[in-house]
Amino acid sequence: MTSETIKLTKDFVQLKLQKAEAGHDWFHVERVWKNAKLILEKETADAHIVELAALLHDIADSKFHDGDEELGPQIARSFLQSIQVSEETITHVCKIIKNMSFKASLGKIDFWSKELEIVQDADRLDAIGAIGIARAFNYGGFKNRSLYDPSIKPKEHQSKEEYKQTTAPTINHFYEKLLLLKARMNTTTGKQLAEARHRYMEDFLVQFFDEWEGRK
Repeated sequence: MTSETIKLTKDFVQLKLQKAEAGHDWFHVERVWKNAKLILEKETADAHIVELAALLHDIADSKFHDGDEELGPQIARSFLQSIQVSEETITHVCKIIKNMSFKASLGKIDFWSKELEIVQDADRLDAIGAIGIARAFNYGGFKNRSLYDPSIKPKEHQSKEEYKQTTAPTINHFYEKLLLLKARMNTTTGKQLAEARHRYMEDFLVQFFDEWEGRK
């Protein structure tokens, strides 16, 4: 039943996100799912909960739904109930979805679990490195944001609401979030995997500013 539940969830998410923005589409979810399974090879947790949460974590990302942070967990709950997943598992999965985002970490966190740590790390790994860079600029283009504006300095966001309201250039996003993620990884495996991706972003930024200033 466990493997069938995962298959049904995969099919549901793939269909639901077929027209999503490219940085938050099915392929993003699939990569996070793969990352989660990679972390599970060395970390101990309930694999069924981890996989379900990884698959459903972006089923209705709030930034594409007028900031509604309840919609994702609601859709996940309804779907999991429809395939007769236990209430205990559903509750755990929904709490992971609600508490795992970077912006959620800027507010009050009232839930934590090893499964949340793994899914959060898996998601954050997809936000950094080569794919993280591609996703950042894809979303910036989607929101019609400039690549870089030297007159707009990066900010250290003090609250979830402040972070949600930013319209800064895409390069600022590296300093406001992406470069912070390596230090915020939860698991030993996640920390190890983040190292090379973090260095790749640092190298990219050096090259970007050299080109911007006409030094190379």
